[in-house]
Amino acid sequence: MLTAIMKLKHSLSDLIEPEFGLLDYLLSLEVLTRRQFNKVRAGDKPTYERCDDLLDLLTSEDQCVKFIKALKKTAQQHVVNYITQHGGLTSTLPCNLVFLIVVLRGVKSLFFVGL
Repeated sequence: MLTAIMKLKHSLSDLIEPEFGLLDYLLSLEVLTRRQFNKVRAGDKPTYERCDDLLDLLTSEDQCVKFIKALKKTAQQHVVNYITQHGGLTSTLPCNLVFLIVVLRGVKSLFFVGL
């Protein structure tokens, strides 16, 4: 998860909303220390720069799991989806199957083709 987040860092900085509970929740999960929390929250920086600062603080898989939990808790599921789908490059179909519906003479048949 850490690798995916770091690869998508610049895109994520434009998607994440650090206020409205995210930073508070990360503090309560001990992903951020009080000093880190204040550093990300404070200042006149644009939101994307504060998000860059936040993402730079994620250094372990455990922190990333908690970060994902915090995103879900603060109604940022779209960001979670973006991360888990590697920026939209991964199929959302289960088991990497492609579902093809073929209409043959009015009869619908469902075929499964493994990738």
